[in-house]
Amino acid sequence: MIETQLYLISPLDVSGTFPQRLERALEAGKGLVTAFQFRVKGVDSHAAAALAAPLQAICAAHDVAFIVNDSVALAKRLKADGVHLGQDDGSPRDARQELGREAQIGVTCHASRHMAMEAGEAGADYVAFGAFYPSTTKDKGPDAEVPDVEILQWWTQIFEIPCVAIGGITPDNCKPLIDAGADFLAVSGAVWNGDEVAAIKAFAKAMRG
Repeated sequence: MIETQLYLISPLDVSGTFPQRLERALEAGKGLVTAFQFRVKGVDSHAAAALAAPLQAICAAHDVAFIVNDSVALAKRLKADGVHLGQDDGSPRDARQELGREAQIGVTCHASRHMAMEAGEAGADYVAFGAFYPSTTKDKGPDAEVPDVEILQWWTQIFEIPCVAIGGITPDNCKPLIDAGADFLAVSGAVWNGDEVAAIKAFAKAMRG
């Protein structure tokens, strides 16, 4: 049984002092944080690549996987460790062809067992379920289906592919997701909306006891 790990998702603004904040978070989360998702919106690929470069170098230095959100083209350009695909971002099969065998390809599956099985069959390296709690980062509107933690139990009992829990996760509410078998907790606001080092330490305490 592999212990649950943290998967950090960037805030939308990664300029200014953010590289230093990422460095501090990864230092504090050694052995706990194993992946970082670069998630910016509304900037062109040149600007995105420029913003990504220092963050990618920090992740490499800490042996943390650098995953690009949504864009296979940007992931390829950066030679990123992988890409995270929403339901409208193309298939894992196509991403695999573009990025090669070694790339980590993740897929957002919301609360759908069917989507998750399809993603697994198409070669995804992990599937993400959520949002489990109210989230400003992954805002799907009030009508979005909220998954039950049982979906994590069901997935881990049947499939080998890791699963990620996402959406409003904090040190105070993460325990049920860990107990249900989440391989990764994807967190953003809980870390970046305050002191990132204190937040990572609080997660470490909650996750490792």
